[in-house]
Amino acid sequence: MKRDKLARRIAMSLFGVIICAISVGIFKIAALGVDPFQSFMAGLDLVVPIKFGTLYMITNAVLLLFALIFDRHYIGIATFINLFLLGYITQFTYDLLQKIIVAPSVFVRIACLIIGVVIICFGSAFYMTADLGVSTYDAIALIICHTWKKGKFQYVRILTDVVCVITGVVLFLSSGGSIAQIPTIVGIGTIITAFFMGPLIEFFNVHAARPFLDKGVQDMGED
Repeated sequence: MKRDKLARRIAMSLFGVIICAISVGIFKIAALGVDPFQSFMAGLDLVVPIKFGTLYMITNAVLLLFALIFDRHYIGIATFINLFLLGYITQFTYDLLQKIIVAPSVFVRIACLIIGVVIICFGSAFYMTADLGVSTYDAIALIICHTWKKGKFQYVRILTDVVCVITGVVLFLSSGGSIAQIPTIVGIGTIITAFFMGPLIEFFNVHAARPFLDKGVQDMGED
């Protein structure tokens, strides 16, 4: 029974990461701002001349080393699923949508932003409910807060998010991007993901992710 439950949680982690990766690709098409870590990645992507999927994996491997040194408690199966899959699925989604949605209007971009927010919250609910490790970026704030005892999580997370956004903007501008283009990587989408995702994730936790996991446990119990 424990093995079956673990398999279900792994499936939830895999599903959640795939959905989140697709949502990031949709955010990139919307060009109205992405979440703070992806803001950093967007700036870095313009500076480093390799494919986004590979760059994402290398960046997260560096962050993984940080977590392994200071507190490997937060590293799990889901961490590696995120590390190896998210960047490549995001790139595939973005490349595909660029062929389908050519020169999107502002209304289409807003629609993509809304869809992206809903999808990333849905995927995050499954990923978090599975409880098989966090992303390497999430681990940084958790280590600073719980391992090093340096402040409350919500404030530490805001600090790490601000650092990501500022670094992303600096990299973006240093690579030739204009100030007028900044809202494409740091915009309304960034504000929404930073401050308003929590309630929607909890909604999907209550109405989708937890019932899915609980139903699986009940079904295994009946067997």
